[in-house]
Amino acid sequence: MSDVVACPACGGAGCPRCRRRGRRRAQLLLTVANRDTGAVASHLVTPADLDPRANAAGDAVVDLTPRVRDLASAVAVVLDPEPLRVRLPAAWRPELPATYRYALAAVALADAARRPWRLWVGGSTAPCPVDPGVRLAQLCHLADLLLLDLVVTVRRQGDRHVWTVRYEVPGSPVRTGPVEGSADLTAALLRTDARAALAGLTDRGLTAPAGLLEPGPRRSGPASPTSPGPVGEVARRVVAELTDGRPGAQAVWRDGGWWHSGLRYAGSPGRSTARDRTPLRRVTEPPDPSRLGRSGVGASDVSSPLGGSARGRSPAAVLVTVTDLRHRVVHLTWRSGALEVARPVATTPDGRPVVRLPERYRLGEWARVFGVLPEDLAEADGGHMIDRDLRDGYVSLPWVGADPVGEYVRRIGVGRLVVTAARPEVPPLVDVIRLVRGLDLALHVGVLDLRQHAGDPLRPDGRWWSVEVRPRDAPVHPDDLPTRPSLASALDDCLTHLADDLGEMVPPDPDESLPVPGWPACEPAADPVSALLRLAAQHAGRAVTLRLTRAGHTVHRHDGGKEGAPLNAFGIGGGPY
Repeated sequence: MSDVVACPACGGAGCPRCRRRGRRRAQLLLTVANRDTGAVASHLVTPADLDPRANAAGDAVVDLTPRVRDLASAVAVVLDPEPLRVRLPAAWRPELPATYRYALAAVALADAARRPWRLWVGGSTAPCPVDPGVRLAQLCHLADLLLLDLVVTVRRQGDRHVWTVRYEVPGSPVRTGPVEGSADLTAALLRTDARAALAGLTDRGLTAPAGLLEPGPRRSGPASPTSPGPVGEVARRVVAELTDGRPGAQAVWRDGGWWHSGLRYAGSPGRSTARDRTPLRRVTEPPDPSRLGRSGVGASDVSSPLGGSARGRSPAAVLVTVTDLRHRVVHLTWRSGALEVARPVATTPDGRPVVRLPERYRLGEWARVFGVLPEDLAEADGGHMIDRDLRDGYVSLPWVGADPVGEYVRRIGVGRLVVTAARPEVPPLVDVIRLVRGLDLALHVGVLDLRQHAGDPLRPDGRWWSVEVRPRDAPVHPDDLPTRPSLASALDDCLTHLADDLGEMVPPDPDESLPVPGWPACEPAADPVSALLRLAAQHAGRAVTLRLTRAGHTVHRHDGGKEGAPLNAFGIGGGPY
């Protein structure tokens, strides 16, 4: 009996899910890795492994969660995974012949294996438990500091409720369409820290109404002066707004208190299927934020530092918030037309003057106030790096005498920018090397030393890094160039996307069985960072990449778009690492 079936999504015609092959692998690879010891254990689930049980609704369901727990036990990982279940087709019956049961199980497994390799990474000790009430209080306190709303939303989706917790720019419209969330508010808080609550803030705030925000004095403190109340009470107040068949309800934390409202459709959709695309509105809008001032500048004159312009124009002012996402925050309002002395520093090849703005416009200077390096700065929404011009205050002008602050604000392009000033909390590189070896993959670590460009505003400077997990046999490509401003940010980017990137490591041919990686606990290898930095300095201006696998390692230099010869003679020998 085959573990390859016609693609359930396209019926064999070919689609992106099956990579246009029309066939899919009916296998699901489960892997658990111990970040503290490097131990890895895996189990390959096939249709023959499925032992369905009827749930309360009478559907045949296979619960794979116990198998994940068994793997976690095998590598001494403390893990409480979310349920992993495979639902079999309605035609499945235990009395069917074995061949038919196997075929139906294969179809179900192929559909569940749209992410064919599932990875859980945990530690040998349990992480500190998250108290939902404490997290809610922290999120509300941070909302007050950041001058944002914390919005708790419940939406009806069929016969269930979906909860989300997000930061919003005051005045942002209610999100339309299906949403991913949790079954209750407690679960939503457990999975939503400050970074998760900020994700997508920029896009959500683009259509907030124009207005001037008045940050007032800098605010900071270890605790919120106002308690948001018990989580259960907040949830009950939100659910109480789900009356008269409303599609959802919200609680908005603004100015130190909650405002509750049901949601309604903005129009009358002609078909029920159109409801997913029909805009939602609050039944009752909360009062404007107390710091939304009225300074005599109307929406026709200026876009919003609080949000984007509803008219779609470039903002004439931007509110930049720098924060450690705990209790420290600085608000900076930059306005077009501000009279500033900008020092000329260069001229672009096409003749445009480049100037440097005073220190208050250089985010790199504010980084030092928070005790971090300029390269540790990142956009709170998505973790994107802050580019050099914004860190150092450089701006190119369209002509001599143009408004430098206006061009600076126009280049930022949004009315609200939240910047985190905190070093990513990541393990050392040697631990990541050990993890990738346990997964039987390759790790490519790249460094590009451009410190020779320091002081030249027209060229990037500093050291640039990349840390990428690749298939075991993947070569080093000439265009694999480092793009992260620090090793910590490169590691953070790698680990953040590791579980999703594993889909690219799966052999594309469905007839090729999935590998089942396993690896015992072991000590990390020697740290290669110092040797890599030395090599990068010796080959300044050209990327150097260290490639590591279970079999050993090589070092490569990129020469003008071509992969150079291995650099083993320059300080890092080959062989097992």
